[in-house]
Amino acid sequence: MDGNAFAASRSDEASVSVKPTGPLLGAEISGVELTQALSAAEVAAIREALLQYKVLFFRDQDISYEDHVRFGRYFGDLEGHPVTATVPGFPEILFIEAADGMKISDKTFPIARPANKWHTDVTFREKPSMGGILRMRKMPQYGGDTIFADTAAIYADLPQDVKNKIDTLDAEHDIIRSYGYRVTPEKAAQLREEYPLVVHPVVRRHPETGEKHLFVNHVFTARILGLPEAEASALLAYLLDRVKAPEYQMRFRWSENAIAFWDNRATQHYGVLDYWPHERIVERVTVMGDDKPGR
Repeated sequence: MDGNAFAASRSDEASVSVKPTGPLLGAEISGVELTQALSAAEVAAIREALLQYKVLFFRDQDISYEDHVRFGRYFGDLEGHPVTATVPGFPEILFIEAADGMKISDKTFPIARPANKWHTDVTFREKPSMGGILRMRKMPQYGGDTIFADTAAIYADLPQDVKNKIDTLDAEHDIIRSYGYRVTPEKAAQLREEYPLVVHPVVRRHPETGEKHLFVNHVFTARILGLPEAEASALLAYLLDRVKAPEYQMRFRWSENAIAFWDNRATQHYGVLDYWPHERIVERVTVMGDDKPGR
């Protein structure tokens, strides 16, 4: 659907304006005030825009913690996180100072920056989250952009022989791959018990749009199954490399009180860690996934 036509039809119904921010994905939403309860029509318009554009941006939304939780719950139940800190009194809101679960300092910066990678959130869960709603709480003086990639477009442009190979393959996802080095051995053992290795399709079908999406990521995907080890490693490296291509991306430059809402089933993202020694603090509610990824 043409973006302008979409905006006009929804604007008539619910005063929601949708302005695409890139040729492939991303749109800025205006005409809604997230400090107030939304109408059913406004929620429907935002949900439809999310399915079309995959990541939405809201500017100048000085929301309270209660507002943040209320907005997230329009789209499903909310979930916490086994490692990342939360806002006191609001277990649904993650408090993220930089890398999830790691506060940036002179000591940790040399570790965190090279460890920063493209990812889809919490694919170590049997049912990974539906979406994330991230609010800018404290902006750095420079940098700190977030980049998003369209995993349907990445899959669509793969050579046909690669598609034929990966369409029936599965991959293993592992929480320890990302968080093991950030926690104590005792905490790592607890995480392994609570979150055993899970298997997801290398290519998942979006449960609402029907699109096929590449569903491996650098942070949590440990290995592709069903192939010799060397071939599986080479294939995974090739697929992860495709996410880095700028043609599939859009870059969001934050402003005070901006909010990003991404479809975690359809995107990968990368928070650029280029701002130290300045601070960057964001807060996220995570909409729980209600389905196990399928083909």
